[in-house]
Amino acid sequence: MVMESVTIEGIELHLSAPDDVPMTWVGLGELVTQVLAAWLVLGEHDLPLNPRLMGRPGVGKTTLAYHAGKALGRPVYLYQATMDTRPEDLIVTPVISDQGKIRYMASSVVSAMIKGGVAVIDEGNRMSEKSWASLAPLMDNRRYVESVVAGIKIKAHPDFRLCTTMNDDASTFELPEYIHSRLQPRIYIDFPEKDEEFEILKSNLPFADDEILSYVVEFLQAAHQAEERYSVRDGINIARYALKRLAEAQTAGASGDEESSSILSLRESAAMILDDNAADFFNALIDEREQED
Repeated sequence: MVMESVTIEGIELHLSAPDDVPMTWVGLGELVTQVLAAWLVLGEHDLPLNPRLMGRPGVGKTTLAYHAGKALGRPVYLYQATMDTRPEDLIVTPVISDQGKIRYMASSVVSAMIKGGVAVIDEGNRMSEKSWASLAPLMDNRRYVESVVAGIKIKAHPDFRLCTTMNDDASTFELPEYIHSRLQPRIYIDFPEKDEEFEILKSNLPFADDEILSYVVEFLQAAHQAEERYSVRDGINIARYALKRLAEAQTAGASGDEESSSILSLRESAAMILDDNAADFFNALIDEREQED
């Protein structure tokens, strides 16, 4: 696959490829509408906003952002922020080519700027103020970034859109107001309702029996009511590992009550994916079944 490149102010930039991943938003359509509204441009002197998607880990913030970008019909570029992210990582990085020459590699954010795509900065509160400051001109009416490494200024395509996801747990860095004011509006993604949660699980695990998914939904709903931080992602992982254990047992020729085997596998999976407190929920299901028998 040939890497696409462009020339800006005499400097050749090699672009990142957009992400093509199986992410489908199954949650509230209103949240997609809120993101798309933030990106809307109403006239010549209007600018798109840069929404900040907030919520607990695993509630689908990245999936929502990706889905909204795809809904626009634009290429979507995902950038994973970390506490080690440097300003140049967000813009242009020099590398040595096979011929010993310097090649300038555009980040996924800059590639999205040039191609008129959507850049999603994932877990943006892991990134320092210094790194965010390098993007400040991009998030106001200037709509550009400057690469100190390449010595060029890069302007955003009119169709370029940006958003970031941020977990509402303790972040590595406290971002200043001048950055937060550029990351607006704040869109909060909460834990889903019971029916919605089942549909999310079903979408991610189409090969799973409804019975197993129902048990996992009951577990997640109980956890939400108890204000535990267990998420839909946790539920998907619990169900996925339990299904693998059941399939392994069937291959080995194990026999027994199918429903009991499902609950036992879910209990084991919950303990391994999360903790003993999560497994206790499935212990209670086992006790209820034994009392019924």
